[in-house]
Amino acid sequence: MKLTVDRGRCEGHGLCEGVAPELLSADEGYAALLVDGDVPTELQSAAKTAVRVCPIAALRVT
Repeated sequence: MKLTVDRGRCEGHGLCEGVAPELLSADEGYAALLVDGDVPTELQSAAKTAVRVCPIAALRVT
C-alpha cells in the first residue's frame, strides 16, 4: 500500500497529521509524507484513517 498527497489540493487543515503522525507531518503548513514507498503493515490502518479524515480528499492510498 502506498500513501500519496496531492499538495496542490491540500489546504493545511492538519487532521491527517493528527491521526497519523508516523506517516505525515506539516511542511510549510501542508501535509508531507514521512515514508517513502510502501506504508509499513503496522501503519496501514493509520494511513486509511488519514485518508478518511481529510476534508478535501488530498490523500489517497493505492
